[in-house]
Amino acid sequence: MYPKSEILFPHRAIRPLSLERGAAWRELVDQVACQRDGNEDTLAFSLMMIRMCDCLNCDQSSYKASLGCVDCAQRVVSGQNSSDLMLRQRFEETRQEIRQRLANRPG
Repeated sequence: MYPKSEILFPHRAIRPLSLERGAAWRELVDQVACQRDGNEDTLAFSLMMIRMCDCLNCDQSSYKASLGCVDCAQRVVSGQNSSDLMLRQRFEETRQEIRQRLANRPG
């Protein structure tokens, strides 16, 4: 219905977030955006954004979906009351979670 919306936060939406906050945030976004999709850091960043943007509750008929993933994520990131350092800490915690899940997967 909305060509700019996806089911979950997409890799292509990472780079446009770099200018939404200060230097510490921009450094994190630049570090993650240059990595290939599916890398540990991109998985962690995407999971963090899925949680922040509440993607699991995004309905394709909602206003958020009509904005598209990039615009929605930009609004969420710029509207965060947390400092850039706190957002980086959230990323680090999510990355640890991803590492644990990858280490515990069968096979």
